[in-house]
Amino acid sequence: MIAKTRIAFAASAAAFALLTLPAAAAEPAKATLSESEIKRILSHGPWPIPAVADAGNRASGKQDAIVLGTAIFFDKRLSANGQMACASCHEPERNWTDNLRRGFGTSEVDRNTPTLMNLRSARWFGWDGAADSLWSQNLRPMLDRRELGSTPKHVANLVRNDTLLSCRYTKAFGALPADDESVFVGVGKAIASFLETLVSGRTPFDRFRDAVARGEPESNWNFSEPALRGLKLFVGKGECTTCHSGPNFTGGEFFNTGLSRHAPQGRPDAGREAGIKQVMASRFNLFGPHNDDKSGANAEHLRKVAQEKTLPGEFKVPSLRNLLLTAPFGRDGRVETVAEVVRHYADLDTASLRAKDGKPGKPLKLTPAEQTDLVVFLETLSSFSNPWRPEDNGRCD
Repeated sequence: MIAKTRIAFAASAAAFALLTLPAAAAEPAKATLSESEIKRILSHGPWPIPAVADAGNRASGKQDAIVLGTAIFFDKRLSANGQMACASCHEPERNWTDNLRRGFGTSEVDRNTPTLMNLRSARWFGWDGAADSLWSQNLRPMLDRRELGSTPKHVANLVRNDTLLSCRYTKAFGALPADDESVFVGVGKAIASFLETLVSGRTPFDRFRDAVARGEPESNWNFSEPALRGLKLFVGKGECTTCHSGPNFTGGEFFNTGLSRHAPQGRPDAGREAGIKQVMASRFNLFGPHNDDKSGANAEHLRKVAQEKTLPGEFKVPSLRNLLLTAPFGRDGRVETVAEVVRHYADLDTASLRAKDGKPGKPLKLTPAEQTDLVVFLETLSSFSNPWRPEDNGRCD
């Protein structure tokens, strides 16, 4: 973790060297905040957001299920070859990702491994949104031959034949079902209950934001002038909140920004368009028999998705929290540093992002100095503490 932190700071230092203006340039004017800017800044908190149980997962928020899900997440026996666990690609010390360009299980997959932090409030899961619940998303890598390459029968037998796991499953869900699919789905729900506990720590931005919310004087903000200028760009000229809104710095929707270009097997990645087809066809979606919300109210977003307007190459907007710990960036992992990401957007024509709401766009035209300030601000969104601690005592009483 320490080495990864040093790498993140080294990358940021390199960004400053690349973006900083010549020494003779005039010092920027002192930044101040308007009422409208303060309103947009406050919308990015408070953090953390309150935990709300998932109505579609009866195990959500239950300690017995969290313990079971934690144990299975780290268990390599979950895979067909007994050599891969969920944690093999989502490593705690790497902010629950792997820092590779594209994930690698039994073989390389098509996309970058996303972090598992701060998923509990999401509506769609995966880069293309091919899952409409956290528990159903957990089933996909178990079945993918390039990842864990498992089967419902293999997973169910693992739980049934292991005394500790079967005891924990029974405590979390009741008696073990006779059919393999129900046990398999239960495992996905238990893992989801564990993942819901993964919430990133508070950051320098959160402390600044809360000081502003309390109306404290500027002398108490403890926020650097470059970071403040970068924040003003983020909520203003840069239009970053078009995609990165709310306390988790993502609206959770799908855009084509041109950042990702990898074409798996020589074919363009269809992204959201293909994701919609997959989620609608899935037996494990919220229309299916395993949704624990029998009212079906939690499937409202799935009902609307068939009418969703999509464009080629759209992918889910990731959170910016703990950004420094999740390099490389983009759906295909081709961008190595935060500075490169900012440079990509510096000349972006926002018309590509406005296509869904019909509003006209314009080139951002961020200067080198503005790019530097934006990088400095983005650094304030990372927390280098890992609040997660395992709570497994190795027993099932």
